[in-house]
Amino acid sequence: MSSNKQKTVLVAGGAGYIGTHTTVELIEAGYEVVIADNLSNADLSAVRGVEQIVGRSVPFVEVDCCDTEALRSRVFERYAFDSVIHFAAYKAVGESVAEPLKYFRNNLDSLLSVLSLMQEFDVHNLVFSSSATVYGQPEQLPATELTPRQRANSPYGLTKQMSEDIIQDTVAAIPFLRAIALRYFNPIGAHPSALIGELPKGVPNNLVPFITQTAAGVRKELAVFGDDYDTPDGSCLRDYIDVVDLARAHVVAVGRMVAATAEKREDRERYEIFNIGTGTPVSVLELVHRFEEVNGVSVPHRLAERRPGDVEKIWAATDKANNELGWRAERNLGDTLRAAWAWEKRVRGL
Repeated sequence: MSSNKQKTVLVAGGAGYIGTHTTVELIEAGYEVVIADNLSNADLSAVRGVEQIVGRSVPFVEVDCCDTEALRSRVFERYAFDSVIHFAAYKAVGESVAEPLKYFRNNLDSLLSVLSLMQEFDVHNLVFSSSATVYGQPEQLPATELTPRQRANSPYGLTKQMSEDIIQDTVAAIPFLRAIALRYFNPIGAHPSALIGELPKGVPNNLVPFITQTAAGVRKELAVFGDDYDTPDGSCLRDYIDVVDLARAHVVAVGRMVAATAEKREDRERYEIFNIGTGTPVSVLELVHRFEEVNGVSVPHRLAERRPGDVEKIWAATDKANNELGWRAERNLGDTLRAAWAWEKRVRGL
C-alpha cells in the first residue's frame, strides 16, 4: 500500500457543515482529501471556503453516495484512499418524524454503498458520523459509551442506531476493516476565519442557525420548544460541542486506525465507539441568553409547545475520548457563539 493512499481520506458528504470543517482539519494535519457530496443540503461555496482557508484546491465530486455505481466509477475507481469519513446523511429530527422513509432510504443506502465499495476496493478504515440520539432518553446521565441504547425518539436517531449495528456486523465479517463511530452531541459554531459555517437550506432545523438568523433579522423570532421539561428552566438540556473541536476528533480517529493497521495491532478492537461532547449540560434558554450576552445583540424568542422527537436532557461522559482517543473539547462556549455570529454576519453582509 502506498503512503499516498494511507494519507488520503474520502469525506462522503464533505460539503456539509461538519464535513467542511473536518476537511480543513484533515488537510492541516497533512492528509489529502477527496470530497463526495450531492449538494442536497450543502452548497459549493462551502468547498470554496475550505479552499480559501487551506490555500489550495480540494478534489470535489458531485455524486449521490446512495448511487453505488456512480460512487464506484466516479470516486473509488479514480482515487486511491485508505480511509473514509461518512457524513452523507439527512440530519433533521423533526423532518425525520414527518418523512421517515426519506431518512431510512438515504441514511442507510449511503452507508451500505460506502461499505460495499470499501470491501471491494480494500479500503481499511471508516469513521462514522453517529449521534447522541442513539441513547434516546438515557435513564442515567451523563451518557457513557456503555449506556444502554433506548428506543430512539425519532427515525433520524433510529437510522444512526441501525447504521452502528450494520457497521459492527460488517467489521466482524471483513478482517481488514476497522471502524470508529463518533457519537456527537450538539455541534455548533463556525470556523474562526468565518469562511465556513452552518449554512442550512431553507428554514433551519438546528438551534444556533435559527438564533443567528433571528439576531440578523432574517427570522422574526425564535421558538423555544417546551418550557415544562424537568430541567432548571423548563427548556431542554443539551451538550453543545464546537464544530472545530468535533472536526479534530475525526482527524484523531483516522490517525488511530491508520496506526493500528500499520502496526498490526491485535490488542485493539476493530470497532470502537466514542462520545464527542463537552460533558457540560446547557439549556436552550441559557444558550439563547449567552449568545445575546457575548455578542451584544437581541434574539426575540417565544416559548412554544414541545416538538415531537426531542429528548428532554442529555449530555456526554467524555472520559473515554479524553483518555483513549487523546481528544478533548478545547473551545469555550463564548468563543463558539462569537464565531457563529461572525459567520452569520459575513453571510448576510452585515
